[in-house]
Amino acid sequence: MAIFTGSGVAIVTPFNEDYSVNFKKLDELIEEQIAEGTDAIIICGTTGESATMTVEEHEEVIRRCIKTVDHRIPVIAGTGS
Repeated sequence: MAIFTGSGVAIVTPFNEDYSVNFKKLDELIEEQIAEGTDAIIICGTTGESATMTVEEHEEVIRRCIKTVDHRIPVIAGTGS
């Protein structure tokens, strides 16, 4: 495994008015970061509101990020509380 170099961006988890995760906006945020040249996406960290999501939401946000990134850059998943 290569040593990670570059910049990783911790992105927020966008929510709808009913407090559900806004996956459309999440995809847009991820695509914008990749287009601008970030070297990694950090998802569900403290910036990503992980403590306010259910375990199921947390897992789905990580899965969605991995799918959207599609092997283009590393995904670093937050695992804290």
